[in-house]
Amino acid sequence: MATNGEAKKPPTPSPLRNSKFFQSNMRILVTGGAGFIGSHLVDRLMENEKNEVIVADNYFTGSKDNLKKWIGHPRFELIRHDVTEPLLVEVDQIYHLACPASPIFYKYNAVKTIKTNVIGTLNMLGLAKRVGARILLTSTSEVYGDPLVHPQTEDYWGNVNPIGVRSCYDEGKRVAETLMFDYHRQHGIEIRIARIFNTYGPRMNIDDGRVVSNFIAQALRGEALTVQAPGTQTRSFCYVSDMVDGLIRLMEGENTGPINIGNPGEFTMMELAETVKELINQDVQIKNVENTPDDPRQRKPDITKAKELLGWEPKVNLREGLPLMEQDFRQRLGVPK
Repeated sequence: MATNGEAKKPPTPSPLRNSKFFQSNMRILVTGGAGFIGSHLVDRLMENEKNEVIVADNYFTGSKDNLKKWIGHPRFELIRHDVTEPLLVEVDQIYHLACPASPIFYKYNAVKTIKTNVIGTLNMLGLAKRVGARILLTSTSEVYGDPLVHPQTEDYWGNVNPIGVRSCYDEGKRVAETLMFDYHRQHGIEIRIARIFNTYGPRMNIDDGRVVSNFIAQALRGEALTVQAPGTQTRSFCYVSDMVDGLIRLMEGENTGPINIGNPGEFTMMELAETVKELINQDVQIKNVENTPDDPRQRKPDITKAKELLGWEPKVNLREGLPLMEQDFRQRLGVPK
């Protein structure tokens, strides 16, 4: 994609970087790195011994526990930091994941959510501009709102309520995408935008209000699985290892995006409840409850672009992924098999 002016190379923090005794490493900042997807991304980045990883997180929804195996590692740093405040670090790449992604959390403090999306993204773009870093934003399928086209392709502009209870998140991420492209066009910043669809796996917050974690926690506790009416609304679920793989391929590739990353396998909420019941606890009931406002009726990514441009498609299906998540939830809830 044409940019005005080539992106600047990052300034060298020290002559040591070029010394023949020093292995030159890629320094990577992950905002929101103590969160569910962020911590799995950190695991994958840390496996490459050429990477130094810095995590900035304010622990609003993330947890130090998710990173415990890296704390104290010489290539790893953890900073308690809120992205709505500027951050001064020398890095080569920025994965900007910071933002509560579950309705329970983002509605709890809507103003904080919009600030994280807008001011947080501005701060990270300012950092990228200053040090010449490439920056990846995890946007969301929520930018499509309650979609009028199915499945959703990247050129669909969305059907979003600007004043609803979810707008702090949907519209916040839409503005974040705008900021990314404006910095790219005006300052030549290297940007990458991933629109991520529903993701599940170990380390999800147990009571985060998202449907997979709700159902698994309910099944393990022997409670009824609560399906929001009408139960025919669909979602597509991507296992977290597939998601991380897609994000890294996008960062390392040459395309700005936006690119949908998600699993096109589509399930109704009722089908998901039946599957969880069958795999985890056949004795639980399934009951219908009222729905939340502005809940999208359909969600399914068109991943043609991801396949063509990144060579990426999900490998883990729902029946393989759910038991891996169940294992993690059993440990954390103290419910033996």
